[in-house]
Amino acid sequence: MLPASARHRLFQAGFSTIAATGADRWLAPVARGRGVILTFHHVRPEEAPPGAYAPNRLLAITPAFLDRTLTALRARGFSIVPLSELPRRLTEAGEPFAVLTFDDGYRDNLEHAAPTLRRHGAPWTLFVTHDYATGTGRLWWIELERAIRVLDRVRLPEVGLDCPAVGEAQKSVAFAASYRALRAGPEDALRAATLRLCEEAGIDATTIARELCLSGGELRDLARDEAVTLAAHTLSHPMLAKHDAATARREIVEGRARLGDLLGRVPEHFSYPVGDPGSAGPRDFALAREAGYRTAVTTRPGHLFPRHAAHLHALPRVSVNGCFQTDAALRALLSGVPFLAWNRGRRLNVG
Repeated sequence: MLPASARHRLFQAGFSTIAATGADRWLAPVARGRGVILTFHHVRPEEAPPGAYAPNRLLAITPAFLDRTLTALRARGFSIVPLSELPRRLTEAGEPFAVLTFDDGYRDNLEHAAPTLRRHGAPWTLFVTHDYATGTGRLWWIELERAIRVLDRVRLPEVGLDCPAVGEAQKSVAFAASYRALRAGPEDALRAATLRLCEEAGIDATTIARELCLSGGELRDLARDEAVTLAAHTLSHPMLAKHDAATARREIVEGRARLGDLLGRVPEHFSYPVGDPGSAGPRDFALAREAGYRTAVTTRPGHLFPRHAAHLHALPRVSVNGCFQTDAALRALLSGVPFLAWNRGRRLNVG
């Protein structure tokens, strides 16, 4: 696997090539499909240019780039619609549509995304992890980043990893190696490892969810906004495919019920945590359908086509990546061109 920096350079080169050749214009009619679901996580200002060690920077964009994204959608003829309209829009001809989704339930979505979305009159969906809203959840990728920022050496004997972490370059390598090794194994071991690293670094991992995520009260206030759809993102944010069927069912079914109790309304839509093929698969798609959700979204990349109307619980999305906050990247993503090869290999993004 290419290191993250090399992959980022490769993606950036691809976006630039698409822009330079005009492929985002002349291939868009066949690549774009009926619509697109965009994925966001954090939206927050950059107080300073990020340093070399910022391994989760891909999950954060600025309010200014969100503004540019919304402006670009309208300029390219997209109608921004609530998630509830997606099933109908897939079966009707007309202008292309976009659905805006934000995962996990971060407070900066309220503080920095909501004003921009309101100014554009754009409806949006917030996928909420129940345990984050109650302040009891674990954001292990943040734990890993913060622990390595403090530590001078990262030791993970359970995966045979022992590497220096002095200076930003070494820390970036240590994070990438740790992330890759831990993701390959059981999730319980991953969470135990990041918690142990936090303890070694003197970091209280139990405070991170309360620091970063919206509380139940804040979410209930947000629910009064008719432009916002609050939806479910499991109880504790596990990679469902790594767990047995009983655990996955509990996360999906009980997550819906308990979030409904917290919000005062039962969520109708669902997002699979992490959402790639190693984190959610056909078993989990069936569980979400059986739980009564109207739609469920993955992070498998691609635009939406009429055939997705038969697969509403395995919908692809397009991630707006914080590493590529450029007009060239935005034009490419909205054209659908980068996903032509993927869609040729995985016709429906469901397997």
